[in-house]
Amino acid sequence: MGITKNYLGRAISGILMVSLGGYATGAHAQEQSRALDNVSIWLGGYYANSDTNIGAHSKDGIARGNLNLEDDLDFQKRKVAPRARLDFVFGEHQGFTFDYYNIDRDHSRTTSSSVNYLGHQYDASARLEGNLRFNFGSAAYRWWFGSGDDVFGVGLGAAYYKIRGGVTGSATLNGVTTASTHTGADADAWAPNLQLGWRHAFNDQWRMYINASGVRKNGGNLNGHIYDAALGVEWFPWKNVGFGAEYAYTKIRLNEEKRAYDLDLDMKFNGPSAYVRFRF
Repeated sequence: MGITKNYLGRAISGILMVSLGGYATGAHAQEQSRALDNVSIWLGGYYANSDTNIGAHSKDGIARGNLNLEDDLDFQKRKVAPRARLDFVFGEHQGFTFDYYNIDRDHSRTTSSSVNYLGHQYDASARLEGNLRFNFGSAAYRWWFGSGDDVFGVGLGAAYYKIRGGVTGSATLNGVTTASTHTGADADAWAPNLQLGWRHAFNDQWRMYINASGVRKNGGNLNGHIYDAALGVEWFPWKNVGFGAEYAYTKIRLNEEKRAYDLDLDMKFNGPSAYVRFRF
């Protein structure tokens, strides 16, 4: 991963220098649509309503279990997930786009009961702990079609995603642990990424957009699909600094194949996002 990070860092630095250089020297042969920026930076958060299921089943299909983090472990249904984007445009109709977000959640729940058996009182309790770490990053080359105040974009690239999490359960009787179990996942993968977009500029200060992207991978230890769609608006009270707001829907469905059993992750997010926007 060190080589990959260094390569991406050099690539991003090179792209930024070329973009700023072209912008400063006025290298554009035609007038660029005001729905696009030479360099665009998005920093914000995704305040999403979540529904998360973690399932496991043995290879023979006999043993099977499913746990909903929000309903069974009282995870917060709403939590802010940080998100960042960078867009670069070269010339008039081509560019790069980068996207990254992180989901980090953990919680525990304890239940207790008292049982009377043959005149003796027994205190029993059970504890469940769950944690989930999900990282997603993508990079794509984009082509923009159209001119004036409306442009349509198609992007092709790659996405990297990593999942790390698990569920631990234990049961005690009169303070003595009688049973415990743990199921966990720790895997990452690369997959092809397809992006679609539309942008419209009402004027120099107000714009709106629609973004959609999809990742799908078959085979390998970690496979599945990730879909994302968003409708948003941008407002720039200043020339280079503004704000963005969007409503997004994200669906993540992944499967990790282990030696004795398979793990399934099914997450759905929907809700508003807010960004501070910088454009150059």
